[in-house]
Amino acid sequence: MTIARNTICLWYDNDAEGAARFYAETFPDSAVQSILRAPTDFPSGKAGDVLTVQFTVLGIPCLGLNGGPAFRQSEAFSFQIATKDQAETDRYWNAIVGNGGQESACGWCKDRWGLSWQITPQTLTEALAAGGGEAARAFAAMMEMTRIDVARIDAARRG
Repeated sequence: MTIARNTICLWYDNDAEGAARFYAETFPDSAVQSILRAPTDFPSGKAGDVLTVQFTVLGIPCLGLNGGPAFRQSEAFSFQIATKDQAETDRYWNAIVGNGGQESACGWCKDRWGLSWQITPQTLTEALAAGGGEAARAFAAMMEMTRIDVARIDAARRG
């Protein structure tokens, strides 16, 4: 087993394995590497319960920790996924929201485990980086959206 030197640790109530498998099925360059199970019974679980899951999301090393209900995910941490077009934006958005997740504003959504995702078409990032009127128009259009509409962003960029 290879352990990455720097790993993002994500706290789950009790389904780190399910989350990791969902991410591996949904995103390219994503996989479940290993599952560590409790060797004996412990105060909040039994021998064989999943303790941690090593996985990658788009090449980013992560560790899913089944820490229980003490802590919840928040928007203070999110994965930002840069998408190339509307089809890719829709594919990821629909996978997350359609699998027990929920929509939020401006391209943000949450998966069923409460983890936040920003599904961000590259055209939006490019518009904001351009500055001036182009950025202002794209930003105003984005502020009215849940899932980002690439055609509307592109139209806003043009004025």
